[in-house]
Amino acid sequence: MAYMIDRCPSEDSPRLGAMTLYPVAESVSLSRRWFRKFIAPYNPACSVDDCVLMISELVTNAIVYGQSDEVWRVRVEWFREGASLKVDVHNAGFPARVKLRRPDAVDAHGRGLLLVDSIADSWQCGPSRFGGTVVSFVMADAWPT
Repeated sequence: MAYMIDRCPSEDSPRLGAMTLYPVAESVSLSRRWFRKFIAPYNPACSVDDCVLMISELVTNAIVYGQSDEVWRVRVEWFREGASLKVDVHNAGFPARVKLRRPDAVDAHGRGLLLVDSIADSWQCGPSRFGGTVVSFVMADAWPT
C-alpha cells in the first residue's frame, strides 16, 4: 500500500493529502485509519467521523464496482477549498455506473451513496483525471474563513 501526504497546503496546492490503495477489502479499513490520522493536524470543524464513514462507503464502492483489464488502484485525495473540505475517490470504473439508489428495507446493499447524499453538503461524480471515475463529496464550513 502507498500513501502520500502534503504538509503545507497553499493557494497553489490546496491538496492536504492523498492515498493510493489496492482494490482489496482491507483497503477500506486502511482508508479510514489513514484519513483520520492525516486530517487530524488540520483540525477540521466538520465531523471527521462522518467523513470517515463516507470515505469508507466510497472506497468500498470503488473496490466493488471498479474494473479494468490492467492493474489499477483506488486513489483518495482530500483538499481544502476555501472553508470547505473536498474528498475525491478515484477508481477504474465508468462514471455512467454511479447511481443513487433507494434500496428497500430488506436490501442488503445499495446504501453507500444514499449515506453520502444525506451527510455531505454536496457530492458529484464524473470522469477522473486518472482515467475511470471520481466520486467527490464536500463538507462546507470545515474551517473558519
